[in-house]
Amino acid sequence: SKLAALFEHPLYNIPIPEVTEKDKLFVVNPMEKFSLRSSGSDEWVSSSKAETLLPTGKTAYDTYPAWLKFHIGINRYELYPRQDPLMPTLLQDLATQRIVSSVQKSGGTQLKLIMTFPNYGQALFKPMKQTRDQETPIDFFYFSDFERHNAEIAAFHLDRILDFRRIPPVSGRLVNITKEIRDITTDKKLAKTFFISPAGNVCFYGECSYYCSTEHALCGKPDRLEGSAEHGGHGAAELWDGRGPPRSRSHHPVPLALSSARRWELNPNYCTQVRETPPYDSGHRLLDLIDMTVLDFLMGNMDRHHYETFEKFGNDTFLLHLDNGRGFGTHSRDELSILAPLQQCCSIKKSTYLRLQLLATQPYRLSDLLREALATDPLAPVLAEPHLRALDRRLGKVLAVVGRCLA
Repeated sequence: SKLAALFEHPLYNIPIPEVTEKDKLFVVNPMEKFSLRSSGSDEWVSSSKAETLLPTGKTAYDTYPAWLKFHIGINRYELYPRQDPLMPTLLQDLATQRIVSSVQKSGGTQLKLIMTFPNYGQALFKPMKQTRDQETPIDFFYFSDFERHNAEIAAFHLDRILDFRRIPPVSGRLVNITKEIRDITTDKKLAKTFFISPAGNVCFYGECSYYCSTEHALCGKPDRLEGSAEHGGHGAAELWDGRGPPRSRSHHPVPLALSSARRWELNPNYCTQVRETPPYDSGHRLLDLIDMTVLDFLMGNMDRHHYETFEKFGNDTFLLHLDNGRGFGTHSRDELSILAPLQQCCSIKKSTYLRLQLLATQPYRLSDLLREALATDPLAPVLAEPHLRALDRRLGKVLAVVGRCLA
């Protein structure tokens, strides 16, 4: 396994600083326990009553579902550890857990659903809108592009291979539109949009500002539909629904206009201005932003109009790389304007640069690693081959830009 070898490499074993209590996102109530409602049930109940006896040697933490353990592990330095023993379970849960509720996520330009599982876990479900081999039309502006379910899945694995680990876990999932959406939804607006197509397939379209109409309906075969299930639910970083800690994220409109890169293109000295603007004038925020532009360039994602961080950690923390559905739309063109921050600022983390160089070598070729990672997904093959080949070409272009900077 090239992937196993990669994660053994010294560049993927650089220790993070020691994590203290104040560096953790959540303080855990040691009395809060979770247990199954009854034997043979998959429904969980939460209890802080001390008489809930635990098997000898077990702590309350051992009773928590995988998604909650994942949230408890979030700290100032990383969303999840490199060798995360929870990851296989989390991805499996996203793909297979019974769905007890499906409602439409409010806001946004395209239809997304929030699915809830018996253990209180939630997933943000983005349905399949186009096939793997369709490219975004050349005349489309990025904001009128579809959000692709397979791009969300591929982005999670790519982010992990780059060792950023800033995208919450995502798995492909096949859902039954009738049993897992229509029959269990409490969302009256969504419920009104189901119909049977002339071909006998179950379809729905929801309510949103783009692509929510009978012409853009999502149809099953006859009621099977694939999509991406992203851990976390509402904003993927939003934390649960009143049964525990409050949401903890802050939303930053990016003054760097990453989505259009117009300011960078029109003003070749724009980076000088950015470097003098808080929070980019100190710490590693600007370097984190450049990590994000590298990720976006590799995926061809032009739709990065803001980023999020966990509010609790202030400016001294990582960026969350959320909403990657408009990546992997074209493999035949490379959008160099995405790299403008790297080209102008001529700054990149040394660790990022060394890893990018490693991923350009034969034993650790980026396309091979991503192909291997995606092969385990329930919807494999997740990406068409030309998208994987484009990654190697784009990686060469990133390294060439850094080379010019060094020169």
